[in-house]
Amino acid sequence: MSEKVASRGLDPLGFIEREGSHARVPRVFRPVVGAARDRLLDVFGARLDSAYLYGSIPRGTARVGRSDLDLLVVLSEEPTGADRDAARVLGEAVDKEFPEIDGVGTLLYSRARVLSEPERYDIGWFVACLCTPLLGEDLAEFLPRYRPDSLLARETNGDLARYLPRWRERIAATDGAEEVLRPLVRFMSRHLVRTGFTLVMPRWNGWTSDLREMAEAFAGYYPERAEQLRRAAVLGSEPVGDRAVLLSYVDDLGPWLADEYARVHGVKAPQPQNRS
Repeated sequence: MSEKVASRGLDPLGFIEREGSHARVPRVFRPVVGAARDRLLDVFGARLDSAYLYGSIPRGTARVGRSDLDLLVVLSEEPTGADRDAARVLGEAVDKEFPEIDGVGTLLYSRARVLSEPERYDIGWFVACLCTPLLGEDLAEFLPRYRPDSLLARETNGDLARYLPRWRERIAATDGAEEVLRPLVRFMSRHLVRTGFTLVMPRWNGWTSDLREMAEAFAGYYPERAEQLRRAAVLGSEPVGDRAVLLSYVDDLGPWLADEYARVHGVKAPQPQNRS
């Protein structure tokens, strides 16, 4: 299957439309968002350049008690270890206070890194297309428009092979407890589904952040692997603490995806600071 289909998630010129907005935040989650916004200002003060929401809450698809709050914070200078600790403590406090969410995840970068050339089709694209402004200047104003092409595919997810050894180490280091394995299953499931989707994104000719829609788009081009990605899409939303699932990711689905990605789109160039 190689033909393109009607565009989805694109504007009339074929650029990816920015997803999410404050208007889409469900009423039940608005106090959570407000608390996070105020505490980010308290913690980072004048060093805070901008902050964003992303994920299911600004898309309006979050589920009470099941979805997490996703934040991206941009500082005027390179984040320190103390900054990352402060962001973690802030997230734990918000998570504890608001039962409406199941965890808080915070990405932390400097303004210079977000706007740097090496990150233009990775973090820059993420901010411009997948993030909803929460505080400060919107850095999307300084970034280009993006199409769902092979360049974007390579620069967003063309580094899976580098992550797999780290994932194996994380799995080996866990004690097998449900509360430890479940977040790993959710994280790795989502990563693999998004990688599978961006593998076919240029042929599918569109953008979506819905895990199940991503899996179905992938299935149209790789039917022999379709059920694996469909299952991963389910586990990305409804994770279980099963070590066998994680091992299947690093021993089978992950290596196959990394090899196929390199064949189709090439391998992403190493970044100055790789994320784990």
